[in-house]
Amino acid sequence: MTYAPDGPQDALADWMRVRPQVLWPRWNGAHPTASASHWNAFRDFFDATRGGRDAEGTARVLAALDLALADATRGDGLTFALLANWQQTVVGDGVAAFRTLPAFAKGGRERYGIAPDTRALFEQCLSESTQPDLPLPARAARTYLDVLFFHPFDDGNARAAMLALAYVLAREGATLDQVRPLQTTRWADDAEGAADLAVLLGILISAARRRLSHGRRS
Repeated sequence: MTYAPDGPQDALADWMRVRPQVLWPRWNGAHPTASASHWNAFRDFFDATRGGRDAEGTARVLAALDLALADATRGDGLTFALLANWQQTVVGDGVAAFRTLPAFAKGGRERYGIAPDTRALFEQCLSESTQPDLPLPARAARTYLDVLFFHPFDDGNARAAMLALAYVLAREGATLDQVRPLQTTRWADDAEGAADLAVLLGILISAARRRLSHGRRS
């Protein structure tokens, strides 16, 4: 994959360089089987971060979350087609196609390149969300970052990343009862930050397990 040298540094190229170097943490945790009622933390997150300024958009992303959780019950591997189906609900306008031009974020400080093999590479990365020798928190964190830094859609990629995270967890029966701690700026060249995200997810999954086993939420 090659990218033009002009403009801001290519965050996707940075992520593909860093991704295989991340020292993903071990995790020996367990999680209960999550029911539909255990996904309120994701709903609360979307409502808190978007509801006050975009009620219609919030309703769409919550509908997309329902689709993602329903898809997770079948245990299928994560694909771009699944993401695109959810994203079409998120944006509510036309087909959610893979972008065809470089994308920008963080006020133009971060650029995401595009090449003939970008979509195929993205599909390969998504397929690794079931990698058997990597713990669930690491796989969920890596998938979340894959969506952020491939930036596959013209709009709504942060929402797509959160839906992908929810899907990876739900497919294996795990859930979170806190989501807001995940909300921070992520950088493509930050291998330690990627590993820290996996650590945080492991803590949140384990905390949710403890609280759910006692019949309460935080």
